[in-house]
Amino acid sequence: MEIILAKQAGFCFGVKRATQMAFEAAGKGGKTFTLGPIIHSPQVVQKLEEMGVRVIRDISEQENGTIIIRSHGVAADEVEEAVRKALDIVDATCPFVKKAQEHVQSLSQAGYEVVVVGDADHPEVQGIVSYAQGKVYVVASGEEAARLPRMAKIGVVAQTTQSFENLKNVVLECLTKGGEIRVFHTICDATAVRQEEAKALAKQVDCMIVIGGYNSANTKRLAEVCTELQPKTHHIETAQQLAPAWFEGVGKVGVTAGASTPKWLIDEVMERIAEIDKNY
Repeated sequence: MEIILAKQAGFCFGVKRATQMAFEAAGKGGKTFTLGPIIHSPQVVQKLEEMGVRVIRDISEQENGTIIIRSHGVAADEVEEAVRKALDIVDATCPFVKKAQEHVQSLSQAGYEVVVVGDADHPEVQGIVSYAQGKVYVVASGEEAARLPRMAKIGVVAQTTQSFENLKNVVLECLTKGGEIRVFHTICDATAVRQEEAKALAKQVDCMIVIGGYNSANTKRLAEVCTELQPKTHHIETAQQLAPAWFEGVGKVGVTAGASTPKWLIDEVMERIAEIDKNY
């Protein structure tokens, strides 16, 4: 059985930067915590917990120590609270997410009503929205954008893991809703590259394995685009979840991984697939 790993599988720039910053902070000792998981990889979060980095859900839980701001960013008022408490802040927000936050802030200050393209329940989107000082709407699709009210000035930004096609559909709807529109392309190239590579690979193989946290938006999207082209697509978090039956009669297996998936998890999956193949 031939095992093919996508070239761009695993950590993107922003996630790699965030995890490096988190492990460096953990290595210094002291009371250290993250507001929500640093990235959407339970295995990385567990390793940090073993080093003493605790995940908290509300900044009110901590009065001193070091706060690591996760790669997805946090709400503006949470940053203000950390400053007010004089916590030591390690800002690991992905630069692409930071740019989206800044665009929302500047658009709202300039009198635009803001439309954010993304998942309203995702922490990245919740953080981005918090930087708006006026009206802000979150839409997940062109269909939802069609229900927006008419506005004089519309500013559009996207969750960094959105597809370009979805952003385009929302913008087309916004063109019918406002007299003046400003659009910022805030989608991370790493997401688009991974999806295109995954689609190309899914067409070539008999089975696809997608590795990454079940709470990772970009990994779930990878699994979706692969399933559309290769029904035998399996989304897993660890090598232990691989089932030998998946590979019966398979000549080629493709492997890809979300932007929050560390290399060591990918290596374990590759090794386990090779083991399964050897035992057949």
